[in-house]
Amino acid sequence: MKRKTTFGAMVPLLLILLLSGMMSACKDFIEPSLEKRKVVLLAPADGTESGKYQVGFWWEPVEDALYYRLQVVTPDFAGASSLIADTVLTGLNKISLTLDPGQYQWRVRAENGSSNTAYTTAGFIIHESSIEEQKVILSLPGTGYLTNQEAVQLKWNALFGAAQYRLQIDTENFGDEANMVYNGTSAGLSYGFTFPKEGLFRWRVRAEDASLNSKWSDVFTLSYDISPPAKVIPVAPASGLGVAKPVTLQWTAVATAKKYRLYVFKNDKTAYSSSFPALVNGTSYVFNLGEPGERVYWRVSAIDEAGNEGALSDEMNFSIQ
Repeated sequence: MKRKTTFGAMVPLLLILLLSGMMSACKDFIEPSLEKRKVVLLAPADGTESGKYQVGFWWEPVEDALYYRLQVVTPDFAGASSLIADTVLTGLNKISLTLDPGQYQWRVRAENGSSNTAYTTAGFIIHESSIEEQKVILSLPGTGYLTNQEAVQLKWNALFGAAQYRLQIDTENFGDEANMVYNGTSAGLSYGFTFPKEGLFRWRVRAEDASLNSKWSDVFTLSYDISPPAKVIPVAPASGLGVAKPVTLQWTAVATAKKYRLYVFKNDKTAYSSSFPALVNGTSYVFNLGEPGERVYWRVSAIDEAGNEGALSDEMNFSIQ
């Protein structure tokens, strides 16, 4: 009797654990609905008035949301005369925009693949003020940009009241205006920059009118790299060896490599299959093709973060037992 009582007492607990596991598994396969949830707007709050043209939009994250749709209009959604923004942000709950003086409304809804919340709306006013109080927002490329392309297009957002924009590019910290890589003005919102050499560069922009200047933008960095990674050294299997499938091809790591390109050839030196060359994140690859007695050839190259590809390794071969 005692054993039956103990087991009986355990049954509800077992059922709860089982149901809990089933519910968790169902959530992994069935996307939760967002229809009854709500986006809480944080800034700018409804009724805000400011003289700042740079507006930071911010709201609380919504559980199970994959992205958010942000819309901004002037003067309001009931009688919109202009759509300022209609954008979808993936995994972000904030964004900065540069706006002209005026009356605005903004709204956000959370979305996933199958549902969305209702929009939450707030209004704000931007008053015209001195350009000295404003700040330019850099657009593209984002800070930390790395490339092996010689030319890049730098872009920034327009600022109300600006007659022109001053762009500065430097390898240091903008301490010596006479010796910067570039220090010039433009009436437009972009500049095509050609890298003079490899390395790290910093850039910033400010707006200017006849007598006043805005604050400098944030400083963004960009790097130019055309130096290929070192040559890869194959490790195993030893060249000419007979091995059984599956065959693990191995090579040494290259310090600057982000990934590797593996070339596998048939005896006539054509690509072994449409899968090759294959991009590999690590320093090994399991090869499971071929017939007994067949000889297979392979080589590897390293690719760095900028996209530069190093020299091919020495050619290796093995026969399938």
